[in-house]
Amino acid sequence: MALLVQKYGGTSVGSIERIQAVAAKVAMAHSQGEQMVVTLSAMSGETNRLIALACQLNDQPSAREMDVLVSTGEQVTIALLCLALQKIGVEARSYTGGQVTILTDSVYGKARIQDIDGHRIRADLEAGRVAVVAGFQGVDVDGNITTLGRGGSDTTAVALAAALKADECQIYTDVDGVYTTDPRVVPDARRLDVITFEEMMEMASQGSKVLQIRAVEFAGKYAVPLRVMSSFVDGPGTLITLEDNDQMEKPVVSGIAFNRDEAKLTIRGIPDQPGVAAKVLGSISEANIEIDVIVQNVAKDNSASITFTVHRNDLQQTEDLLRAIAKDLGAEEVNTDSKIAKVSIVGVGMRSHAGVAARMFECLAGEGINIQLITTSEIKIAVVIEERYLELAVRALHAQYELDS
Repeated sequence: MALLVQKYGGTSVGSIERIQAVAAKVAMAHSQGEQMVVTLSAMSGETNRLIALACQLNDQPSAREMDVLVSTGEQVTIALLCLALQKIGVEARSYTGGQVTILTDSVYGKARIQDIDGHRIRADLEAGRVAVVAGFQGVDVDGNITTLGRGGSDTTAVALAAALKADECQIYTDVDGVYTTDPRVVPDARRLDVITFEEMMEMASQGSKVLQIRAVEFAGKYAVPLRVMSSFVDGPGTLITLEDNDQMEKPVVSGIAFNRDEAKLTIRGIPDQPGVAAKVLGSISEANIEIDVIVQNVAKDNSASITFTVHRNDLQQTEDLLRAIAKDLGAEEVNTDSKIAKVSIVGVGMRSHAGVAARMFECLAGEGINIQLITTSEIKIAVVIEERYLELAVRALHAQYELDS
C-alpha cells in the first residue's frame, strides 16, 4: 500500500465541477488501495479577492490580520472536497494548518515551516480515511495563523510528504509537466519526462512558475520523489528526482526560465572599503526583502557602485531603504529600473561542456539584445535584459540549444 500526497492548485478547484473532478480522481486512487493525503490551494482568484477586500478598508493592512484573512480561502476548498468525497462514499476529514499542526516561524506572509505533527493524519490513514489539508498555511508557537507566501501550497504538500515519508508527492496543476520553457512563449517547447532536483530548483528560482522553489528545496533535501501532473489531461507528467549517471549525458541545456517580475536598483559613488556592501545590502535583507543578482564595480576615483535586483513588488520599499542608506554613506545617486527581465539557461550538462556562456552571449548579440547583468552557477547562466526583448531572447535561445528536438 503506497502513501501518496497530492496537491491541487487553484485552477484545479476553481469551481464545484472541478472540485467534483478532483474528488473522483482521489477516490479512484483510494479505491486502488493507496493511502491518500490531499493538499489544496484556494479557488482560483480567491486570494486576490480577499486581498482586494482588505485594501478597500486599509491601504496598509497589518501582516498578521492579512494572514488570518487570506488563509480562509484554503479552508473553503478543503471542506468542499471532503463533502464531495463523502457524497461518493469516501471517508475524508479536513485539516487547517493549525489542526495538523504545521508549525512555522512568525514571519507573516513569508513563514517557513519548522515542524509537522503528523499523528492525526496517520490515524486517519490507518482508519482508511483520506486526509485533506489546507495548503499555504500554518501556525507559530503562539498559535497565530501564518502563511507561507504565494505558491506555498506546493511547499505544504512536499513538507507533508517528507514528514509522512510518502512514496511520491504529486503536484496537480493546469500544465501536464515541466517544459523546456513556457509553451505560451515558444509553442515548440517540449515536456520533459525527467528533470533533476538541481535543475528544477534553478528553473524555479529563475522564474519558472510550475513549482515554488521552496517546494523543490524540501523535496531535494528529503529525497521526496516529486511529480508534476495535469488535473485536466491524463499522462505521466514530469518526475523530479536525483541526478544519476545516465542523466549526466543529457543535453547541455535542459530548459530556459525567465522572470518578468524583477526590478533593478543601483547606488553609485559609495566608499570602496570593507563593510560598505554589507551596510548597503544588510538593511535590505533585514527587511525580509530577497535580493537576487548582485554586481559591484569600482571606478577610477576609488568610489564604488552596487547594482542588484529584487522582486518588482518590493521595489518601492527597497528604494526607500536604499535612499536612506545612500544619504548616510554620502552616495552620489540611486537609480531604479522596473522595465527589466531575467532570462536563464539551465542544465546539469553545463558541468562537462565548455563554451556554453559564449554561445548564449553570441545568440543574444545576434538578436541585438544588450546584456545588463550576468550571474552564473555550475548549472545556470542568467542575464538581465530590457523587458521588451524578453520573448525574443527566449525564442532565440530555445532554438540555439535545439530544445525543440
